[in-house]
Amino acid sequence: MQRIKKGDDVVVRSGKDAGKRGTVQRVLPRDNRVVVANANMVKRHVRPNPQAGIAGGIQEREAALDLSKVNPFCRTCNKGVRIGFKTLEDGRKVRVCRSCGEALDS
Repeated sequence: MQRIKKGDDVVVRSGKDAGKRGTVQRVLPRDNRVVVANANMVKRHVRPNPQAGIAGGIQEREAALDLSKVNPFCRTCNKGVRIGFKTLEDGRKVRVCRSCGEALDS
């Protein structure tokens, strides 16, 4: 089971965007990286492609962050936390906050 999944709220721990909150848009498990909305913004020069309807110019987009630079956000603790795993009575395995013990999975 992954510690961080697509759609999770995370807090960036270090780098130029330290302290920013955002949702995970993509997880790249092969590279141990995640793409977080509105974090690690970079400028890319894009060539125009009229067939695809792409206008050329300079675009700003999110670049991937290393997985170790983000922590899941716990709504109960109101901060970035470490993740633990717990097996429920019905046999489901859920991710839990290490600080308060609250389940992060719905």
